[in-house]
This record gives sequence, structure tokens and C-alpha cells, in this order.
Amino acid sequence: MSKRSSPKRQPPSIDWRALLTDPLARQILALLILAWGTITLLGLLGITHGRWIDAWNGLLVFWFGWGAYPIAAMIFLAGGLWLYHLIDRPLLWRWRPCVGIELTMVGLLVLTHALVGSDHLPAHTMERWSGGLVGWAIFTLFSTYLGKPIAVVLLLSITVVGLALTFDVGIADVRRAVERWQRRRNTAVRSLPPVRTSSRPAPAPPPLRSAPPPAPANVSPSPPIPATSPAPLAGAPRPAVTSAPPPSTAPPATVTSLASTQYSLPPLSLLDEPSGPPLTDAEILRKSKIIEETLAQFGLPIEVSEVRVGPTVTQFGVKPGYVERSNNVSRKVRVNQISALADDLALALAAPRLRIEAPVPGRPVVGIEVPNDKIQLVGLREVLESDEFRTLKSPLAFAVGRNVAGDPVAADLSRMPHLLIAGTTGSGKSVCIKSIITCLIFNNTPAELRLVMIDPKMVELVRFNGLPHLYGHVEVDLERVVKVLRWVAWEMDRRYKQFAAASARNIEDYNRLMRRKEAPSMPRIVVLIDELADLMMIAPDEVERTICRIAQMARATGIHLVVATQRPSTDVVTGLIKANFPARISFATASQTDSRVILDMPGAETLMGHGDMLFLPSDAGYPQRIQGCYVSEDEEDRVVAFWREQVGDWAAEAPWERIMSGTEGSKGTTGGGDEEDELLPAAIALVRETGSASASLLQRKLHIGHPRAARLMRLMEERGIVGPPEAAGRSRAVIMGGEE
Repeated sequence: MSKRSSPKRQPPSIDWRALLTDPLARQILALLILAWGTITLLGLLGITHGRWIDAWNGLLVFWFGWGAYPIAAMIFLAGGLWLYHLIDRPLLWRWRPCVGIELTMVGLLVLTHALVGSDHLPAHTMERWSGGLVGWAIFTLFSTYLGKPIAVVLLLSITVVGLALTFDVGIADVRRAVERWQRRRNTAVRSLPPVRTSSRPAPAPPPLRSAPPPAPANVSPSPPIPATSPAPLAGAPRPAVTSAPPPSTAPPATVTSLASTQYSLPPLSLLDEPSGPPLTDAEILRKSKIIEETLAQFGLPIEVSEVRVGPTVTQFGVKPGYVERSNNVSRKVRVNQISALADDLALALAAPRLRIEAPVPGRPVVGIEVPNDKIQLVGLREVLESDEFRTLKSPLAFAVGRNVAGDPVAADLSRMPHLLIAGTTGSGKSVCIKSIITCLIFNNTPAELRLVMIDPKMVELVRFNGLPHLYGHVEVDLERVVKVLRWVAWEMDRRYKQFAAASARNIEDYNRLMRRKEAPSMPRIVVLIDELADLMMIAPDEVERTICRIAQMARATGIHLVVATQRPSTDVVTGLIKANFPARISFATASQTDSRVILDMPGAETLMGHGDMLFLPSDAGYPQRIQGCYVSEDEEDRVVAFWREQVGDWAAEAPWERIMSGTEGSKGTTGGGDEEDELLPAAIALVRETGSASASLLQRKLHIGHPRAARLMRLMEERGIVGPPEAAGRSRAVIMGGEE
């Protein structure tokens, strides 16, 4: 009876791929690398010895010479950083410092051999403080083909480039540092003459600028035009000789002294440090498996091909698979089949809200955006330090936040040219406006940018009072806001007249011409309105007409609008306003209808709130999901205090204050009273022609708002043209004998 040969058992194979993806195995490997670097450092310092340790250290010294010490430190640091990353402390890796450290080390090794090395290789490599075999080989190659002087110059250049990459310093940074040093030096030199010539304060100013000072002094008090205050402020910082204030009235002297100050931009150290993304690799693998299994249970085979971890959500890129039919024909899974299972995926992932982007623009995947367990705050500093922000090179660039992949996103307000922000209460609108303001005052001096802030909520923007960039103070009175917008439109018309006189097309051309002539330049103006709904309730027609007129024409004059509202309905965000605001930001909305009002598409109703937004640029057809930048109150106070320290106690009258006083003054005052006096004869003719007088009649016929119509009725009653108000809201009687 023959024995059946039993099959030999194969030794169990090790799945190295699964082992390396195991979190515990990777932590053990990181600990081993950390121990390896520690032992190498101890051996090089002579603290410990051993056959293996001495052989390993001798090999490092033979190859790299003194470079063995930084290499041992790099091994220790790599193990520590990897272990730090694996214990839920993710790191932000940057390629520039890594490449810079390598270039710097290689350059210094070769320069060490060029200075103290020997041409005899064995004798040179045995020295601990030599350049090692690497230094000898590279210097021998360079000196043989280029000569020693050129080789040394080339190595010095490589070392300088490596240091610049290591510390992330470019030519622009060096230029800014030199300009800042020159400004401080000029300021120190300019501050010396008043101390030395304190006995003659009066005769000194006239020889410097004898002609220009009387001009602002004569112009500013006599005409009540509100643009006389911004005009000297815009141009005064350009010439350096206008350090002495003109001998005139108090407001022009204060403006000139503020404008002649040499400013330095605030450093990024005023802002808080960023934090890392919260999601770990284990959570990513778990959620990817849940998505694949859930869709497979509904007969939809898919594959999670990519994962993009963001501060608020993680986007899982899903590739649809193929379904086998009865006739052996494969059919690819349709995109709308995946989108229809959004609620089932949210149930399986235990997610409060889930958004499916089908498909992701520019990528062959369907994006399933799952909220993270912990929302990461995106600091303003990390976006300002990014390459995306630096490449804009615009004075009106501002940080938006980070997208679903964690990449920084920045935008340019001058290209939009106006921005509409909407969302529910507490979704992050006011924080977004404050981050935009912080970015603008970080990159612009008061001579380059002026701000007009309107805050009907009275608590959000008042912290910026006293900022030298601000015209007057933050406007919180709704009755004054309409006149503020009216002044902005008047300033826009005035600038167009100046452009026509100078044959300039826009503000860039005008300022370029003024710099050539060494004449005053013109600052940009950004108008920020924190709540549009309150303004539309008071005077809807006039507010809409003024905002639309500014939005249509103000781009060339350097005037830009940033408008926010918490009620995105059609009576607030009208069709005319939407047409003139192509760039929009939508935070979380209460319904899909509100999302369509803002973005003309659904999606905002699935946002998480607390800064989670959909950003629709003016040049894009589809919005991108972004976690907005967060600016704390301490950061705002530090930045505002930085500017206040340079300027001191700064309080200037707003240019629209003349309009406020003109409406209450006599008939002869110009400013805001001109418009009322112009409409008063038309209103008188209208009521005499129709034989009846009411505010609604004036609104319909003269196309004005209710407050202005009521004011005209009051003026006609004071002049005896119409009678007193009738009961039950009836029309007033017209008195034919009234004076015109």
C-alpha cells in the first residue's frame, strides 16, 4: 500500500506592503531611526564605542568628513519628525528648506576641501575635519575642468543659493529689507533738523515748499466739496520734501503730517502660528473602506483613487467601476447613481452633512466630501506666507483660506473687482470681512489705500476705529450710510474728471503719470458693508441704484466694494446687484433656494458653518470649497496697535461730513443739499400738476426712496405748498399760493 505523499507546507510569506502601512509597524520603524541617529551622534562625540559603531562612524567620516555630524543630526531629526507625524501631529513639509540644506552642506564640504584639504586622497579622508571623499571628488572635478578660482566662486554661489532656500529668503525679501533700512535711516536723518533748529520753527517751512502749502490751505476751507481731504492725503507721501506741515487750518495740517510719515509694513510675527491638519492615516483608511463597502452593497463597484485632506472636510476621489450585465457586456457606473446615494453614505459615515461633487472639475473622479471629526482653524499667517499669495503681486491681494486639499487659496480684489458675501448668522461673514481688512492693511500704507467701513450691527468693525487707513470712523448710523455711499459715487465722478484731464485710462496710468511729474498720486478705496439687508430696508431704491452705479463704473478709479448680508433673498440681493458682483462667497445657507440666489446653483446648504465656504471667482464657472481664514481679536488689536504706534492719536474728519452738515444747513450750502434743492422744484411742479401730494406719488414719479420723498413733503409743507397730513393716510391738499 503506497503512502500518499503529503504536500509540503509553504512558509508563510510576509506582506511587506501591508506591514509598512500598519501604523504600529511604522511607529516602530520611526523609533529605530531615532535610536540610530542617537547612537551615531554619541559615537561621533566619543561618548560610546563599539565595533559596529566605530565602523559606521568611520564610514561616515570617510565619505563626508565633518559632514558626518550634521548627517547624524539629520537622521535623528528625521526619526523624531516621523514619529511626531505618526502620533497625530501632522507636519507641513516644504521642499525648499530640504533642498537648501543639501546644497549648503555640499557647498561647505567642497569649500572645506578647497581651503584645508590635501590632494592626497587617503591622507585627506582620514582627517575628521576634512571634506571627505565627497568634497575631494567634487572639488577635483570642478578644479580640473574650470580651474580653482572659478570653482571656488561657483561653490560660493551654490552655498548662497542653499542658504537662501533654507531660510526661504528671495531677492524681493532682500530688497524690502534694504528699503526698510533706508526708510528708517531717512526717518532718523529727517528727525534731526527740527531738534537742531528748534529756535527757528517758523521760517524753516516756507523755503522748502513755498508754493504748494498755500494751495491746500486756500482750497480746503472755502469750497465745501468733500474731496479736498483725500486729495492732499493721497499725494503727500510721495515727495520727501513735504515734511513740514503747511501753515493752515487744523484739519489740512493734520492730514499733511500723517501723509508725510515714512511707514513700515507690519511683520508677520504679529499673527499667530498655524496648526496642522487633524485627520490621521488610520481614519482615512477606515472612511475609504466604508465608502467602498457602502456603494458596493448598492451594486456600484468603485475605487477610492485619491484622498485630499483639508482643514474642514476630506475629499475622497472615487473612480466608478464597471457592472457586468447578463449578456457579458460591461457597463460603467453612472455619476448620478453615486450622487443619489449621498444620504446613505452620510448614514454609513455618521456624518452630519455630506457633499458630492460630481465630477470634480479638471479631475476624472467623483469627489465625496466628508466632514472631519475636528475642524482646523486656518490662520491668516500661513496663507500670507504661501507661494500662492506671493505670486499675485497685487496691493489688493487677500487670503481666502485653504481648499479641500489643504492648499492655500488667495485672491485679488482688483480683478474681481467687487465681492459679494452671504450666509446665515454665525457662518463666518464678519470674520471673512475682518480677515480681508487685515490683509489689506498688512500690504498697504495709508497713502496707498483708504477704507470706508459700514457696520450696521455696531459691534463687528468698530475695533478698527483709529486706524490711519480709515476715512473718519466706522459708520454705524443707518441714516448716514446713504450719504456715505453718495459721497463714494461723487468721489468716483471726481476721479474720472481727473483722469480725463491727465489723459489717463485708469488709476494705474494716472499714478504712473503723477510719479513721473513728481505730483501727488491717488490712493485706492475699498468700501466694506457688513450688512446690506438693513440698508435695503431703509432706502431700497437709492441704495440699490447707488451700489450698482459704483459697481459698474468704479473699477477704473480704484474703488472696490465688499458687501455682506445674512439674508440672501431676492429683495436684498437683487438681480442688478448680482449682475455687478461676479465674485461671490457663500457660507452656510438655510435652504437650497438661498444657495441658488447667491451662487445660481445648489451646494451652500450642505456646508458646515464656522468659516466653511464656497468661493466663486469672477473668472471661474464653478465654486471651490474653502475653509476661510480666522483672525482672532488679539491679532486684530496687535495689527491696529502697530499702525497706531506709527501715526499716534489719529482722528480726522470724514470727507462726507460736509454732506451731513449741508443737508441741515441753509439752502446756499453745497454738498448733499444740492440734490434736494434740485428735486424740490420738480416735486412742486409735480404736485401742482396732479393736484394731490403724497410720498408714494413722489417715489413713483421721481424714482426716489421713501426717506427722501418724506423729506421733500416736509420741505413743501414748510413752504406752504402742501397742507398738513390727512387722516387714514390720504393725499395732502395742494395750496396753490405757496412760494416756489
